[in-house]
Amino acid sequence: MQNKGLVKFFAILFALVSIYQLSFTFVANKVKDDAKNFAGGNPEKEIRYLDSIGKEKVFLDFFTYNDVKDKQINKGLDLEGGIQVILQISVKDVLVQLSNNSKNPIFNKSLEDAKLNQKGNQSYLDAFFEAFEANKGTTKLASPDIFANRNFDDQELNFNSTDAQVQKVLRRKVDESVESAFGVLRSRIDKFGVTQPNIAKLGQTGRILIELPGAKDVDRIKKLVSSKAELEFWETFKAEELGGFLQQANESLKATVKVDEKVEAVKAEDSLSKLLTDKSADSTAAKKGNNPLFDKFVSIGGGPILAIVNTKDTAAVNGYLKRNEIKALLPGDKRFAKFVWGKPVTKTDAKTKKETTTVDLYALKGNKDDVAPLGGGVIVDAGDTFDQMGKPAVSMQMNGAGAKEWERLTNNAYTQKGFIAIALDDVVYSAPGVTSGPISGGRSEITGSFDVAETKDLANVLRAGKLPATAEIIQSEIVGPSLGEIAINAGLTSSIVGFLLVCLWMVFYYGRAGWYANAALLLNLLFLFGVMASFGFVLTLPGIAGIVLTLGTAVDANIIIYERAKEELREGKTLAEAVKSSYGWKGAMRSIIDANVTHVLTGAILYTFGTGPIKGFALTLLIGIFTSLFTSIFIARIFIDRDIAKNRSLMFCTPLTKNWFTGFHFDFIKVRKWSYIFSTLVVIGSCVSFAVNGLDEGVDFVGGRTFQVKFDKPVEATKVSEELSAVFGVAVEAKVFGDDNQLKLTTKYKIKEDGVEVDKEVNEKLHNSLKKYYTENISYEKFINTYDGKKVGVLQASKVGAAISADIKTNSFWAVIGAMLVVGLYLVISFRKWQYSLGAIGAILHDVIFVLGLYSLLYKYMPFHMEMDQHFIAAILTVIGYSMNDTVIVFDRVREFLAGNIKGNFKDVVNASINTTLSRTINTSFTMIIVLLIMFVFGGDSIRGFIFAMLVGIFVGTYSSLFIATPIVYDTMSKKQVEEIESRHTGNQA
Repeated sequence: MQNKGLVKFFAILFALVSIYQLSFTFVANKVKDDAKNFAGGNPEKEIRYLDSIGKEKVFLDFFTYNDVKDKQINKGLDLEGGIQVILQISVKDVLVQLSNNSKNPIFNKSLEDAKLNQKGNQSYLDAFFEAFEANKGTTKLASPDIFANRNFDDQELNFNSTDAQVQKVLRRKVDESVESAFGVLRSRIDKFGVTQPNIAKLGQTGRILIELPGAKDVDRIKKLVSSKAELEFWETFKAEELGGFLQQANESLKATVKVDEKVEAVKAEDSLSKLLTDKSADSTAAKKGNNPLFDKFVSIGGGPILAIVNTKDTAAVNGYLKRNEIKALLPGDKRFAKFVWGKPVTKTDAKTKKETTTVDLYALKGNKDDVAPLGGGVIVDAGDTFDQMGKPAVSMQMNGAGAKEWERLTNNAYTQKGFIAIALDDVVYSAPGVTSGPISGGRSEITGSFDVAETKDLANVLRAGKLPATAEIIQSEIVGPSLGEIAINAGLTSSIVGFLLVCLWMVFYYGRAGWYANAALLLNLLFLFGVMASFGFVLTLPGIAGIVLTLGTAVDANIIIYERAKEELREGKTLAEAVKSSYGWKGAMRSIIDANVTHVLTGAILYTFGTGPIKGFALTLLIGIFTSLFTSIFIARIFIDRDIAKNRSLMFCTPLTKNWFTGFHFDFIKVRKWSYIFSTLVVIGSCVSFAVNGLDEGVDFVGGRTFQVKFDKPVEATKVSEELSAVFGVAVEAKVFGDDNQLKLTTKYKIKEDGVEVDKEVNEKLHNSLKKYYTENISYEKFINTYDGKKVGVLQASKVGAAISADIKTNSFWAVIGAMLVVGLYLVISFRKWQYSLGAIGAILHDVIFVLGLYSLLYKYMPFHMEMDQHFIAAILTVIGYSMNDTVIVFDRVREFLAGNIKGNFKDVVNASINTTLSRTINTSFTMIIVLLIMFVFGGDSIRGFIFAMLVGIFVGTYSSLFIATPIVYDTMSKKQVEEIESRHTGNQA
């Protein structure tokens, strides 16, 4: 080997750099352990401790903790625990704002059509342009009542602008809005107080990924990141001013709303008389429960509060008040009244211990433009504080213009004995009166039923500013820290056991050369982790799976080289000659490069189309390929060359394994018709199963919500499924997940509806339905939120919206198709014959259908989950990569033999090619199977289905490379090509 000294230099240098980079991780973990011990299980205390030492030097008297933290290997949520959400910035909201709330019917119809017709992976903006083009007639985007308005200057956009020019401007404006939202969210997250938060824009999709490792309060986090923070100040109507309207509305509804006669009359005559100006109201009807509107009221309010309503009845009351015939009853001076709700309040009955959540109903003094007299844009500073009663509150400071308007509003409220509602995102947080005259200076305070965390969050969002449009949570993932700890233990166990078994096999089979391969493998792992630490990559559970898989594939190059060296030694060459030949381009190098290029191509496609943990898996595989090639080709060679220099005997085998897998003379071509028949039957059977059984598509592909719930005793999945289905009104699937006291629940309940309130409603329904299955009463917070040491309740939860599931499905389809086409194209270029590409793609297609068919047949019966999700697609692509790897090795030998002097007809040459590569095929497949079996046993329930797919794929990929791919090449060669081959290889046959 040339430049051996240079290789040693770089190997030592890379090793030292890797150790140096990994040292930051060890130091950071040590500091975190100290923080946990200091905090004694209090997460807020732990964060404060880490914040307090952020600027203290903790490593080499030079690096602070903040420096060390930034350089460590970050753990993904599945290992660390925490919360991840993907937000979709509402492009529809941005367009409405840019159009100045246009009432143009074509514009508004196009907005709705865009939402209905948006295709997978198509942006909402492109869908809007398509819809507008279909609807516009003679209308232009630059019409004065659409986009040619005061939001744009004449140079940017005017009524003479073409649709193409307007589209260009709108794309830029939408990008600016997403960038603005990114900045607002970054500011909010930075002030929230979690360690190592991650926020990133996802390409040009208008989506923003937020990861908060260690975050535990689920509802609080979701509210923080999705709140638009539209702060508004409104004057309110008093309860007595709308009493007559409410009575008329109630009477009008009697004619059209069917009321349940069993409803208990909650409004007696004396209660109604407090609100209604007409004392002669029909109290008899009230007592009978025949009041559609009033029967939804828990009690009558007073001051700015019209009524108090249970949260479950707010939708019905909203529906009543939005009816055209009801709105027509409003007096002329109140026709723009805007009905909104207050902040939910939960109380527990002292006797029954039953919790009830209610909200207050307000009527704001709206206007035709629905614009508040004073908006949150005037706020220049905000902070959490305490009011005169010692209760948590939020203080605000307004700018000059805001202070002037605030003084006018408070003066009106003082002189008219009225109230001013302070609303955030159309939720009234408080509606105080003004008793001491107008407030000047622009400094004020928001009070209400807050806790300290809420005032901190509210002040945070007010300081950070409002989002430019609604941010909808289209995907979320919640992982408890205890689940992360289990995942880490499972990953470490499978990694260590897999590594040891592969090492043992290499020594058993290759003797001293096996030790050299193991040394290269150990250095490979050091390099791999060093690269991850150097570039700040995130380690996930699928990433660990990628590392363990790298253990199996890392020895493949050594196996190819060693098997070639044994062939050369059998032909009588010296050790030096055999090593030189096996490491040469015509020896093993061509096969190694071809095999690994196909692997790199599939890994790159997986990285391109995958999201979240799947990117981590792909990235680990890609890094592992390059580090494996370096260590296998160069590091093991250093040890081998040392043996040659010292005249040591090196046979690349042991006395026991010397003749293993040699002397094969199986006629693969002769049995190809039987293999074709078998594979055809498998494909037909799989297609029939697809039609009859379908596939167990996970929420990644169809959208939905999943919850991993653990109980303190065994539960019956069927019973839980039936009960939850009745509560939710849609099917809720319950499957045992691992132990019989743990279930995986899946439902599509309200998956098309966005909003934190919907997510909380689902969580509350789940808690109320399942709490009876626990030995001790479990509170909502302990059931839903994550915390250190959590053993029961929701350990993991995820939500995938319909829009993003369509994108995932589309990406997965193109990832699989793209992998096959790209690899096929590479083989055409490398082998210069389309037959090789056809054989490879035919084998891949066979393998994919085989694995899919097996999952379709077995998913109802296997004791582990076999869902079609992103992890499964990762497994399929890995199978494609492996199948290509194995097939290319055989193809390379076919090409070598056809170009060489081996004697025999075309069939003999092809059979000899397959038989002489069987030793490498069996060894590589065996090491892969060992690693995957260890992962299957020790890797944990969450990746068992994913590993099973790869296990099946290894068996099927090995079969197809031998019995499908190469026979296809044989059968598709033209008669002329076969004659030319045989004329060269049979002419001097003995």
